Amino acid sequence: MTEYTRNVHFKYVIVGGGMTGDAAVHGIREVDPEGTIGVISAEPYTPYDRPPLSKGLWKDKPLESVWRDTGSQGVELRLGRQVRDLDPGTRRITDHEEVEFTFDKLLLATGGTPRRLGSEVEGVIYFRTVDDYFTLRRLAEERQHFLIIGGGFIGSEIAAALAMNGKRVTMVFPGEAIGDRVYPHDLALFLNDFYRQKGVEILPCETVCSVEKAGDSFTLSTQSGRVILADGVVAGLGIAPNVDLARGANLMLDNGIVVDQFLRTSHPDIYAAGDVANFYNPALDRRLRVEHEDNANMMGKMAGRSMAGAPESYDHLPFFYSDLFELGYEAVGDLDARLETVADWKEPFREGVVYYLREGRVRGVLLWNVWGQVEAARRLIAEPGPFRPEDLKGRLPASS
Repeated sequence: MTEYTRNVHFKYVIVGGGMTGDAAVHGIREVDPEGTIGVISAEPYTPYDRPPLSKGLWKDKPLESVWRDTGSQGVELRLGRQVRDLDPGTRRITDHEEVEFTFDKLLLATGGTPRRLGSEVEGVIYFRTVDDYFTLRRLAEERQHFLIIGGGFIGSEIAAALAMNGKRVTMVFPGEAIGDRVYPHDLALFLNDFYRQKGVEILPCETVCSVEKAGDSFTLSTQSGRVILADGVVAGLGIAPNVDLARGANLMLDNGIVVDQFLRTSHPDIYAAGDVANFYNPALDRRLRVEHEDNANMMGKMAGRSMAGAPESYDHLPFFYSDLFELGYEAVGDLDARLETVADWKEPFREGVVYYLREGRVRGVLLWNVWGQVEAARRLIAEPGPFRPEDLKGRLPASS
């Protein structure tokens, strides 16, 4: 373990070395080129782009392309450090080695931790970090059959990535179809068939009862009595926001750390951003917590600028995207399959726009194999409506 001075003061301290933390550094530097910045990260690596871990790196994108330039911004990176305690009164944090850091302004960019199976099984990959990518990549070089637990974003992306790399893949999830909480019912069912055509075994409506490891193999049992053998297991069960520091400091919590329009927590000198932050979005007129790259980048940057004395209201409506074999999409707003949906297909399930409506207003837009329309979708969500389904036909073109 690297030896550090045990009491250090920084003008700005950022807890979390992910995309949000890197964006905050750049935001600070836009306003304050000289103020000292300390970034304390639990990971042993400098900040990197997370989305390529389940997307581009499996399509021959070079690993070097994921690393960010945080270190060039005149910051001190403290890597492999777990922050254990936050005392707002003394503006002090303490890491697992009892090294103390004091600050003028603090950003909590602590992200989230993958949800885990009920019983801990050595070797199950809860895919989130670059180390998880390294582990799965090595395993894929040696093994053939992989079991994916979960039909959400990570599960569907990793299943596609492994299948495209010649692996046998089985997906197990409790819902009726891939992404059935997000996509309209008919599109989700199409994805089941689409993945099967790509060679992926799809086992919907299955609840995992147990996962056991014997030697180099895994055995999974489901509630229906099915038994599946595999060489590797990836669990994509979502994440829980890392709020322990904030809870210990008595900051306001509600599905994450509650922040105001300037990304301040209930303490005026402590900010939060990224996966962990619960913020109000005026376009949707409700509070959100968003776990996607666009939010990490924009929210981190705005938090950094606010910390450095240039606050602006965070009114940004983040977009997100995914790659599923040759299909892909960008999406904005509230994609909830329980809402009324209106599909405007140029080619059914291959190219088109899906609108999500609540009480006559567009609350979300899914741009399925449609590109260059994110800003137009944001403007549509901001409009008061009311919209009828026929009003939305052709509203957003298939491409820019």
